[in-house]
Amino acid sequence: MKNHILHEKKEFANVRELIEWAAQEYGEKAAYSYRPVPTKPETVKVSFIKFRNDVRALATEMLSMGCAGKHCVVIGKFSYEWALTYYAALCIGAVLVPLDRDWLAQDLADTAIRADISYLICDEDIAEKAAVIAEKAELSAQPVFLNAKKEENSLLSLVEIGREKFESSSEEYFGAEIDPYKMSLLVFTSGTTGKGKGVMLSQNAILSDLSDVIQYVDFSDKTVGVLPPHHTYGSSVMLIGHVMIGCEVYISAGLRYVQKELKEQKPGHLVLVPLYLETFYRKIMANVKEQGKEKLIANMIKVSNGLRKVGIDMRKKLFGAVRAAFGGEVKMIISGGAPINPDILAFFDAVGISTLNGYGITECAPIIAVNRTRNIVPGSVGNVLNIDTVKIDQPNEDGEGEIWVKGPNVMLGYYKDGEATMDAITEDRYFKTGDYGKLDENGVLYITGRKKNLIILSNGKNVYPEEIENELVATPGILDIIVYEGQSRRGMEHNAIVAEVYPDKEYMEKNNITDYRAHLKPFIDEYNRNTVPYKKIGVLKIRDEEFPKNTLRKIMRFKLDMSID
Repeated sequence: MKNHILHEKKEFANVRELIEWAAQEYGEKAAYSYRPVPTKPETVKVSFIKFRNDVRALATEMLSMGCAGKHCVVIGKFSYEWALTYYAALCIGAVLVPLDRDWLAQDLADTAIRADISYLICDEDIAEKAAVIAEKAELSAQPVFLNAKKEENSLLSLVEIGREKFESSSEEYFGAEIDPYKMSLLVFTSGTTGKGKGVMLSQNAILSDLSDVIQYVDFSDKTVGVLPPHHTYGSSVMLIGHVMIGCEVYISAGLRYVQKELKEQKPGHLVLVPLYLETFYRKIMANVKEQGKEKLIANMIKVSNGLRKVGIDMRKKLFGAVRAAFGGEVKMIISGGAPINPDILAFFDAVGISTLNGYGITECAPIIAVNRTRNIVPGSVGNVLNIDTVKIDQPNEDGEGEIWVKGPNVMLGYYKDGEATMDAITEDRYFKTGDYGKLDENGVLYITGRKKNLIILSNGKNVYPEEIENELVATPGILDIIVYEGQSRRGMEHNAIVAEVYPDKEYMEKNNITDYRAHLKPFIDEYNRNTVPYKKIGVLKIRDEEFPKNTLRKIMRFKLDMSID
């Protein structure tokens, strides 16, 4: 198998070295762009040189404040100021603790205390939460606001103060000690199956991970950043990876603006989670149906796929109207975080948008495997990174078992939780991911499901809920679906495989469907007819309210009521 290297591998000792190199390499090219007021046309562009200068300035003032070596929590939406804080903290050897702004104040305070924070940086509109955190964590320093309207306690005021200090003397900044093998990021996992743990990541872990990825992915010069930055997928890929390749990141103002932003900014690639792809797919197909063009599009795809087999690619011309939903220029989408329905992947490929499905986990900084631009393996999450060794623990007759990973991107451990660390990392430094999968002879990884979600039937058969969910998620009228073994209150003999569905109410309303169960049951019956007996769905539950989710829009299974009677 050929590696098809697209970019030269770039290695850096630490984040400070990366940002200094990027400024020299990319100069006045835009690193970030954004609209201060989403509804107004004014767009701010920040060059790589200006970004480096702002990082130097903020880092210098953070040194004066005593942040070096201390734990600094940052809470906010993805913004230029958030990116600036990330780089400045890492450039002086501080430990950054990114938290989810949507958490309750008490949860944020409890986590901040667990993380031993000394400084708090956050969005101004969550000042009330900041006050609770500062009081509970007994912080001596005042909170700093990322996007404050007033100069007092604003991040940008610190930048201006630090700029004067740096220009007077740069020795303190360049002399700040950075140990790339010690904890630089303390990331609390999203907790979809229970209470999150504090993952300790080094700069070496993050840099080595992204350095390996960029060699094989044909990135464009511009993207739109939509992922929450407190997740490692959002921060490592968007903030580290895109600086390495000199890509402009337009910072989205939020979900309500994304569709408009895509059409205006015309990105060449996107980094998403599957929920976004599923949402885009549903909207596109609903639009196609409204226009009565379902058969036309299906026939165009057949013709196009036939032409591609003889070397003629007409996708851009044939499907321009479909691609317009992404701005018209998107050629590639990188997706990670959950499985994707193969029909959705095939559709996007058919209209000229390649989807590189990947696999990662916070504890591995986060990427472990990803499909490559010139080597996409359908149904897989792609090749394991060169820096990693993956082995399948106790594989069954199909070669499936728990995925174990060893490499420089593996975490240092869980913060102040030696027992959990020992449970997760073997003596020879393999991290037990908790995910099931298999590995082929070419180093291509296939994900089966999550160990904690696995259903083990009384006959010994294993059922992976994700496999069933993935097959049904594109069903018309289904917005979200979770599969699990329903627990009967009357006794284990009454347990059954349950498909719990949150219906697509917009779709139902447009099609005058009032009986959701009657609409969905034929699709479930069709699935049951075409699957093995032990994977059949026994109970269909319809939800009135949306599933509880974290900010990566993953369903938090541990919050579900799994009873069936």
